[in-house]
Amino acid sequence: MLENMKKLVLAEKPSVAREIARVMGCPLRGKGYLEGPDYVVTWALGHLVELAPPADYDEAWKRWSMGSLPMLPDPLKQVVIEESKEQFQVVKGLFSRDDISGLVIATDAGREGELVARWIMKMAGYKGEAERLWISSQTDQAIREGFATLKPASLYENLYHAAESRAAADWYVGMNVTRALTCHYDAKLSAGRVQTPTLALMTQREDERDAFTGTFYYTLKADFLTFGATWQDADGNSHITSEEKLKQLTDSLVGREGKVVSVEKVHMSEKPPLAYDLTALQQDANIYLGFSAKQTLDTLQKLYEVYKIATYPRTDSRYITHDVVATLPDRLRALGDTPFGPRAASYAAGGFRVDEERFVKDMGVTDHHAIIPTEQHVDLSALKPDEKALWQLIAIRFLEVLSPDYEYDTTTVRIQVGDEFFQSRLSAPTRQGWKEIAKSAGRQDPFAGLDDLEVGISSLKEGDTVKVTKVRSRRYATPAPERYTDATLLSAMEHAGRFVDDAELKKHLGGGLGTPATRADMIEKLVQYHYVDRVGKEFVPTPKGREVVRLAPLQLRSPELTGVWEERLSAIAEGKEDPAKFVRDIKQNARELVDQIAKTRDAFSPRFSDSKECPYCHGPMMKVVDEIGRTHYVCQRLSCSYEEMIVRHRIKVPKAPEATPAVPVKKVVVVKKVPVSASASPNGLRRVVLKKKPALASYSAGSDEEVGFTYQYKDEVEVVRPSKKSFRRDDRPRQSDRAPLSDPHMVSSGSSIGGGGTFADLIKASQERYRNDKNKKRK
Repeated sequence: MLENMKKLVLAEKPSVAREIARVMGCPLRGKGYLEGPDYVVTWALGHLVELAPPADYDEAWKRWSMGSLPMLPDPLKQVVIEESKEQFQVVKGLFSRDDISGLVIATDAGREGELVARWIMKMAGYKGEAERLWISSQTDQAIREGFATLKPASLYENLYHAAESRAAADWYVGMNVTRALTCHYDAKLSAGRVQTPTLALMTQREDERDAFTGTFYYTLKADFLTFGATWQDADGNSHITSEEKLKQLTDSLVGREGKVVSVEKVHMSEKPPLAYDLTALQQDANIYLGFSAKQTLDTLQKLYEVYKIATYPRTDSRYITHDVVATLPDRLRALGDTPFGPRAASYAAGGFRVDEERFVKDMGVTDHHAIIPTEQHVDLSALKPDEKALWQLIAIRFLEVLSPDYEYDTTTVRIQVGDEFFQSRLSAPTRQGWKEIAKSAGRQDPFAGLDDLEVGISSLKEGDTVKVTKVRSRRYATPAPERYTDATLLSAMEHAGRFVDDAELKKHLGGGLGTPATRADMIEKLVQYHYVDRVGKEFVPTPKGREVVRLAPLQLRSPELTGVWEERLSAIAEGKEDPAKFVRDIKQNARELVDQIAKTRDAFSPRFSDSKECPYCHGPMMKVVDEIGRTHYVCQRLSCSYEEMIVRHRIKVPKAPEATPAVPVKKVVVVKKVPVSASASPNGLRRVVLKKKPALASYSAGSDEEVGFTYQYKDEVEVVRPSKKSFRRDDRPRQSDRAPLSDPHMVSSGSSIGGGGTFADLIKASQERYRNDKNKKRK
């Protein structure tokens, strides 16, 4: 009997489950699982279980009202997600099979992956033995080695407690603050411990731009025949803020002689950059490829799961451990059929740099090591352009880390002309080192921006006499603070401690806002909520987003809260803090935040530059452009929620009669070839006969009934969501206030004013639709 026992493997996604099943020999396909002689492999669909909504605790919590807050149920309950209920039943059934001897947790190796598996086990009532598969790549070798070294699941118990505590904290604070803001300000608003401070970073930068006035400054450069040098004041500053000073220098310098007062030559070196973690890769992908943070993560996930040519994406480490060093030659050989093949082969055969401080650092790796290529052979022809471009970034950085230092000589020359000083600097590479990798890929040029005149300083020595042959000045404007891009916002989220003054709190913000795995989704959520617009690469806060930050409790606007949370969650994961105490503190915090919102007398009043007034509640309507380019106007008052859309219709109209021009009909030359015998022409050429034929006076490509008609385009308004106030007789516009029947605001979705009808008919139709919707929900 024992010989037939099998282990159940629970993966997080179907694609990962299929790969594990293939490697571990599970070819038989069942409904929601794959089976072999030793393993049964099944999967979640991301999450199968989530925290229950408020209505599952109390019927009164179905209705949003300030009177029902704060909501602090204890303990929090989990429920099966309705959309993935069928797969949950499959997993639950597999748990109870008689031939299943134990469970292998193969969800993503991290805090959230642990939560996915543990909640499924809890809801399914699984009490058997469990082991943990912990791997950083999806190659066949990594999977086999992972199954050969399975670890007891009990080792990851504290990681699960940290994940569950994080979920509980986000529920208590997110649910209560979002409902409090929405109910108190009668507007659909949301806030959270990562979302709100991230949004605050962008709105603060926009405030700085609005307050920016800007100034001009000048720089002055003197040409000394074979080289150029920049003017500097006594403090080494090259900015000239006064036009009078600039003119005085310009007039007094041309033609004067100067003296070289110092020549300093220094040999310098620059170490390779660190390997990529997810955030660093997202930043470079945004700079060099124009990818959003979400696009980078999604593409990297494919390189990891589908092609298996990159290691685990959601890592916050830029180092590898000593046990990975032995695999580096195989990883280099896997690049053989790529443009990096020759360099990788030479490193694999002749040796490469193994930097114990900047690459191989066991203490710098927590859950997963840096993102590097795997041992899987790379076929670039199988990749899409985006996938190829991102993989090349990873390969370049991988080879850079294994390369020698970039070395160069810097020569700095100072020249004195009268009482004024000039400085020139030339850096000349002596060894390209790691910079040669990027240069060969066409991404960087070490000589970019080098002024030809600077090359002449290499032959100078102290005491030489030089003459000013020309003076050049340039005017600059001090730039306004730059808006955030994906790259700079990710950096700000990662290093959020620099926005906090308190030295003690800075220590708690070592992990920044959110995690590498969640930052991209958080940025996209802010865009989807219309709190910020993505304009090119830049994020521009909307008036609604700026209001959310203004009205949110001060504690939520600062990165301090999430920094303290992450510090305590890390302590829970290490077994140093009691999760129950953390949750108690969070509940108290949620109560205080609701209190703050309830006591404020502020009002939600966004200042839209292109707003419309709602025809029902007379509140502001926000302009929104949907994914196919149509313009919507959405009322910002939740008690109204009216939404309309501008739709362009093509209308056929009679053509205006055109006067016949009193000009002769043009003639068109028609070329007609007439074959003749070769004997008819002494040179064997063909004779061409030209005939003239009158052109058509008019032409119509349409049917006979369309002749005499043309098309015009007309913008009309269609109702996307009726106002809630249209169902309340007291709130309906008075007859004197109502727009005429032809007013497009009164057109319901899919209907036309031209078809007739009255306002009462429209209201009746709306009420009928409302009743039908309620009946459908009951069914």
